[in-house]
Amino acid sequence: MTPPNPDPAAVVQRQLEAFNARNLDALMATYDDDAQLFEHPAKLLACSIAALRERFSARFEEPNLHAALINRIVSGSHVIDHEKVTRTFPEGPGTIELVMIYQVQHGRIIHAWSIPGSKILDSSR
Repeated sequence: MTPPNPDPAAVVQRQLEAFNARNLDALMATYDDDAQLFEHPAKLLACSIAALRERFSARFEEPNLHAALINRIVSGSHVIDHEKVTRTFPEGPGTIELVMIYQVQHGRIIHAWSIPGSKILDSSR
């Protein structure tokens, strides 16, 4: 089944919206069944829709989870997002800046790479 708009930027935008809505089914609909998630450059974090579902399901347990888009670059089938993500880390709540690189093919994300920045813990703790 082809998503409503197979444009890479539109696919990644749907992914971001589903992530922030904690809508696991809508989020998984943006990924290919054999999608792979890496920590850049090649540390494999998840290698199937089932593994992605498990990973995101656990992440959705964080009460303050939210990804704010800072900037987006689109080049052909690749979408590069600079995000500020609010999370609950093992050390406590805070934020982390991420660069996410998505490769989209046939209206689905087939590869994603994360480049994490530094964690900044909430000082109000």
